[in-house]
Amino acid sequence: MNDFSKILISHSESETLNLGRTIGEKILPGVTVLLYGNLGTGKTVLVRGVGEAMKISGVRSPSFTLINEYESPQGIFLIHSDLYRLDENGVFALGLEEFAGASDSVLFIEWPERWKNLPVNDVIKIFFKALNEDEREIKISASGLKAQEVLKQL
Repeated sequence: MNDFSKILISHSESETLNLGRTIGEKILPGVTVLLYGNLGTGKTVLVRGVGEAMKISGVRSPSFTLINEYESPQGIFLIHSDLYRLDENGVFALGLEEFAGASDSVLFIEWPERWKNLPVNDVIKIFFKALNEDEREIKISASGLKAQEVLKQL
């Protein structure tokens, strides 16, 4: 299975939000999106943009709730989890595996390096790197047919 990848530069929070909107317009149920990057690099901003494209309002950081579930008017669920505060046992207790690849949801995970059983099929990985206060290098790769189709359309 080949991986596809793209590198983008976001010059502002609004550009990152717009990238999220674009991803939200193209995302397919069953795709898992893994978001890597330091605090404050735009991971939650991107997911908020995905939510806007899916006609979901109020998308916020799940830092303290750990998992936020939102349902779009089309019946597709946006599952957003932040694993920053968890260890391996805490991540296991969340049961994220039941969301990965589900036919009625898209799963977005911040700090996925804490999840030992990462899905491998239909996965988009997004790496955020701060270049300065406003600019971010965003590397996106995809594996699996659905994930690759989403990335090709971006």
